[in-house]
Amino acid sequence: QVQLVESGGGLVQAGGSLRLSCAASGLTFSNYAMGWFRQAPGKEREFVAAISRSGGSTYYADSVKGRFTVSRDNAENTVYLQMASLKPEDTAIYYCAADRTTGYYTVTPRAYKHWGQGTQVTVSS
Repeated sequence: QVQLVESGGGLVQAGGSLRLSCAASGLTFSNYAMGWFRQAPGKEREFVAAISRSGGSTYYADSVKGRFTVSRDNAENTVYLQMASLKPEDTAIYYCAADRTTGYYTVTPRAYKHWGQGTQVTVSS
């Protein structure tokens, strides 16, 4: 019953910004830590950012720290990833994920039970 629907991906020039959204349904949203992951062609899925259930704590991969901001609006059942100063290396399919039991600081995809369909982000040089 859990569904995560992502939006906001697209093509952007290097140095630009993009905001991804992930709308959740079929769950009590505030019970779930939310994470963002990305996967480039031929690469393993990697952790990007995560946010705790209340939104009070966040965690970022070193590669995006200072450029990306994860936030959530529990009233809207939505998690966001604001991406700034985008680089071609950020090009990937971006996935949101939810889990009721893992901590927000957990970086392995295996820790997340529910996943969105992914949205393509392409950063041109």
